[in-house]
Amino acid sequence: MRRLSLSSREVSSCRKQRRDFPVNCVAMCGDCVEKEYPNRGNICLENGSFLLNFIGCAVCSKRDFMLITNKSLKEEDGEEIVTYDHLCKNCHHVIARHEYTFSIMDEFQEYTMLCLLCGKAEDTISILPDDPRQMTLLF
Repeated sequence: MRRLSLSSREVSSCRKQRRDFPVNCVAMCGDCVEKEYPNRGNICLENGSFLLNFIGCAVCSKRDFMLITNKSLKEEDGEEIVTYDHLCKNCHHVIARHEYTFSIMDEFQEYTMLCLLCGKAEDTISILPDDPRQMTLLF
């Protein structure tokens, strides 16, 4: 029986493998971002990229603007879902999959965002002129 052996170069390259996260059959790269899924509070982006969190492409080592591809908008049970991919402009490496949702629940508009690059966020806004959550009792 023949034994397999790895050279020191092969061992060191194995240690430097990228951290990929498969989401809906799209591999996202944790090595391209400073922080994975940063908490963005109530900042929900329907489009665009959070470039401050982008440290550079793990494949081509360039830090440039990104392409937005595979953008889709679908409606499911009264909820709008926008998804798209963030790609490296130079080598087209998939950096992250972005998901943004919008829905109306009772008297409120609800927004969510989930993206390895742009982060996670939620926001709820009243559709009434006066937000019932902000009203105080007067007695």
